Amino acid sequence: MENGKRDRQDMEMNTTPRKPRVLLAASGSVAAIKFGNLCHCFTEWAEVRAVVTKSSLHFLDKLSLPQEVTLYTDEDEWSRWNKIGDPVLHIELRRWADVLVIAPLSANTLGKIAGGLCDNLLTCIIRAWDYTKPLFVAPAMNTLMWNNPFTERHLLSLDELGITLIPPIKKRLACGDYGNGAMAEPSLIYSTVRLFWESQAHQQTGGTS
Repeated sequence: MENGKRDRQDMEMNTTPRKPRVLLAASGSVAAIKFGNLCHCFTEWAEVRAVVTKSSLHFLDKLSLPQEVTLYTDEDEWSRWNKIGDPVLHIELRRWADVLVIAPLSANTLGKIAGGLCDNLLTCIIRAWDYTKPLFVAPAMNTLMWNNPFTERHLLSLDELGITLIPPIKKRLACGDYGNGAMAEPSLIYSTVRLFWESQAHQQTGGTS
């Protein structure tokens, strides 16, 4: 009887789906002040790790991140590798993640992605990304930067890669201008990613309830 009970418990543990692994990333925009809030939105639903660029550190408060979220910076990329055979951080994070969400996505990092540049931890992850896995971006920039012809070209490049855009919203920006370019609210970013993930999971199980 005891053996049968243990077997059932083992089966239940094996069939319980693990939480999605979400890699959240912030680049150098004032909207990075909301990154801690974004991380908190995701942590109850998913396993979360965070990657930030050097510029984003001017705006985000590390202490605002949930304690269970590990934060990676450019320095970690180099300090963790000493010899051939050591793990390469941007590859390890790409392998770990089920989903990558870049929020905020600055104009500069947008241009880097579109051009295939990989000069920091975040852009190396993107360059090595497996595009069978979802990647979301939530841009944040001044209205004239958002309306710049380069932005449209860059967004077309991202669309060709299969990257999903969470569009910016219109509001009074940090610079004082009013217009489109503010990052979507963290709650909307979270709900968009979760809805996509759960709809994909539903399709993979044949739409059964």
